[in-house]
Amino acid sequence: MYPQEVLEQLKKYIPPSKIKTNEPMKDHTSFKIGGPADIMVFPSSIEEIVATIEICKQNSCPYFIMGNGTNLLVSDSGYRGVIVKTAANMKDCSIDGERVYGQAGILLSTLSKNVIEAGLEGFEFAHGIPGTLGGAVAMNAGAYGGEIKDVLKWARLLTPEGDIKTYSNSRLKLGYRSSLVQAEGLIVLDCELVFKKGDRKQIDERIREYTQLRKSKQPLHLPSAGSIFKRPEGYYAGKLIEQAGLRGKRIGDAQVSELHCGFIVNVGNATAQDVISLINYVKDEVRDKFGVELQPEIKVVGDMGRIKV
Repeated sequence: MYPQEVLEQLKKYIPPSKIKTNEPMKDHTSFKIGGPADIMVFPSSIEEIVATIEICKQNSCPYFIMGNGTNLLVSDSGYRGVIVKTAANMKDCSIDGERVYGQAGILLSTLSKNVIEAGLEGFEFAHGIPGTLGGAVAMNAGAYGGEIKDVLKWARLLTPEGDIKTYSNSRLKLGYRSSLVQAEGLIVLDCELVFKKGDRKQIDERIREYTQLRKSKQPLHLPSAGSIFKRPEGYYAGKLIEQAGLRGKRIGDAQVSELHCGFIVNVGNATAQDVISLINYVKDEVRDKFGVELQPEIKVVGDMGRIKV
């Protein structure tokens, strides 16, 4: 447990109802895996985020900013420090014509619904992507030919030095599952997206098409963190894993999905060690057979001991 003084200082700026201690991270990740976090904060304003991080820095306390936990693998021993979860309360959204404002913690599914109901097109690709807007900007999330960089105008960010700055789309250097947010340890606070008016029937048809594709090709019925690997240049990770004969490969309760080999699923009570061991096994097999080095797309949080991704 992290020092009590950190908790006491946090309570001066954050209502106690927004702070939990010894909180099981398996309850906050789509993998349903993870030990307890010493302290978990659920901020409802930028000021509360800034205060939390400042307190952590003053006390040399580790901290980690998360959205809805859809691309996280948290250690079985949990996290020694403070987890800041934006998805709980940082989820305001407003629409003004073709401009859409959203806080970092709003779910993409919620934001997409609002955009569609406003008769705007260009965000259909995000309808079934799990996670939050902040995480989507950090990862430049995308699907079916669309990406966040196609619709993002600006993002307001918190720098490692504690400054709040607004970055334009181009300044964020949004690439394939990459951005300046990740490269420089920036924290997304809120942003503005821009769309255009569209035909509601056509928008709805695209949503139905994408939803059906996801249901038929992704293991949505089991806990996972989405695609486990980035797409290697010139290849598809899932196809390489399948060709390596790893469909259904299992270590403990972690399994290469039988429906889509690009996913690792939790078929029971998988541990983080199970998942890491399976990731490394898959990487080794694909490298040995095809000479391709797969890179994980998920974020690993906490101490994994000797096992490394």
